[in-house]
Amino acid sequence: MSIRRLPEHLVNRIAAGEVVERPASALKELVENSIDAGANQISIRLANGGIDLIEIADDGCGMAREELAIALERHATSKLINDDLEQIATLGFRGEALPSIASVARLTIESRVRGHDGWQRIVDHGLLESEGPAALPPGTRIRAEGLFSKVPARRKFLKSPRSEYAACMDAIKRIAMAREDIGFSVEHDGRRTLSLPPGQSRLDRVAALTDRALPENSIALELEREAVHLSGVASLPTFTRGVADHQFLFVNRRPVKDRLLVGALRGAYADFLARDRHPVVALFLDVLPTDVDVNVHPAKTEVRFREPALVRGMIVSGLKSALTEAGHRSASRANAAPLMGWQVEPTQTSPAIPTTSAPLFGFQETRQAFKTPEPMARAETAAAPIPEPVEYPLGVARGQVANTYIVAEAEDGLIIVDQHAAHERLVLEKMRRASEGQGVAAQALLIPEVVELEEPACDRLEARVAEFQELGLTLERFGPSAMLVRSVPAMLGKVDVVRLVTDLADELAAFDSALSLKEKLDAVAGTMACHGSVRAGRILSVTEMNALLREMEVTPHSGQCNHGRPTWIKLAHGDIEKLFGRR
Repeated sequence: MSIRRLPEHLVNRIAAGEVVERPASALKELVENSIDAGANQISIRLANGGIDLIEIADDGCGMAREELAIALERHATSKLINDDLEQIATLGFRGEALPSIASVARLTIESRVRGHDGWQRIVDHGLLESEGPAALPPGTRIRAEGLFSKVPARRKFLKSPRSEYAACMDAIKRIAMAREDIGFSVEHDGRRTLSLPPGQSRLDRVAALTDRALPENSIALELEREAVHLSGVASLPTFTRGVADHQFLFVNRRPVKDRLLVGALRGAYADFLARDRHPVVALFLDVLPTDVDVNVHPAKTEVRFREPALVRGMIVSGLKSALTEAGHRSASRANAAPLMGWQVEPTQTSPAIPTTSAPLFGFQETRQAFKTPEPMARAETAAAPIPEPVEYPLGVARGQVANTYIVAEAEDGLIIVDQHAAHERLVLEKMRRASEGQGVAAQALLIPEVVELEEPACDRLEARVAEFQELGLTLERFGPSAMLVRSVPAMLGKVDVVRLVTDLADELAAFDSALSLKEKLDAVAGTMACHGSVRAGRILSVTEMNALLREMEVTPHSGQCNHGRPTWIKLAHGDIEKLFGRR
């Protein structure tokens, strides 16, 4: 079989397969071209999820008549300075997007340079159909119609219009998030679905594209090392999602999906989140063009760093430092569903109560009429004057509900604290500080306890005996299917030894093998802290409740427990007034 050159139209379609996988990838390339052209406003129109129509109009620099023809040739670009592939400062640079899209769709491109007349070219699946003058304002308008309509083998692999539209919106949101200085609008099947004004702050732009409540439930990030600058916004550990679809990463304002960055995010939040929860994060890395390779993937969604360890370390340490500075902050908004469940006293007399005689019921009569049980409560005389709530961020204790929740009054609202979740975090932070110092003090058991487990579980525990020792837990192998416990961490107090060791064995079984030793120790410490904390159902004195509140105010990360759940919530005065119809 002899070697031959492929026809030009076939070469273009092969190239299109690398760049144009679906409407979203074509849309991404065209929007990036508009940004590189210096656009201040980009308008997007889609039809049938982008399958039938993708139209991009911008107010950028535009192209002259003679440049339009060159722009539709492969490997033609205006974005490489001195042909240096190590100095790429634009989003698009390969010069394949326009000819690739034109080879699998009907492409109409109109452009006008300010002060000159406009011009257009129409290319149908790689063949020039017509060209001539065009009337449009300065900038460029590109319309791709009938994507893959003449390539049935590719078109049949497209998903439903709804799925393709979702992919298009995801691409637009990622690009728009990186360029808060540019305005974006999207219209789908004649309906406006997105409108972002130019000149927004970064936080406002991220919030507009993720969650409107993000500003009051997030932390800002700003860090610089050598020639790398990291900035962005990250949600509090108590403000999370069930899936990782709200994590956005940008390198030199280029949206990327990089495994190194995703792994760094997971490491930074490892101490604060349950495994099934994910933060809302938008991180922006600015590096020298020579320190990052953006030419790794045809779609330019992956990058390779010259010093990946430096980048990962910055993300992990920067996020952890910012989370530490957040102190006892927790998600500020209460869930709307529980608030809606608050019962409101009916304005009319219940039908179950006779209305003929209509005497005013006293409290006892009312309770007997509804046959409700006696209320259970307790009162305690304060040993010392109760401090004013203005003195403390988490207020002063006013009581305990269900022997589980501390109710405190702050200057600006009502604080409700989950006593178990809060103390769990406090114990964990104490264990960490102790392990970094002289070690965790151990409390020897008067009679060593034998814990029976499956043999693989005993193997896992035996392999970590030295690490447990650092945390005050002394274990020994006791036959093939048992472990002997000689001491437990003193700060845990009275603890169910069997349950503790069983949970630790399960925790080790669930570990990711990629976790570092420190991360494993942190996870083990978290499990121990859960067993040593004040349990739900324990009655606390006013002094104990206030002591817990004061310790929370000075302990890092006390706004969330070891599993990422909030330890406290606030009902602001305004929220309470709404419940009573005062607002």
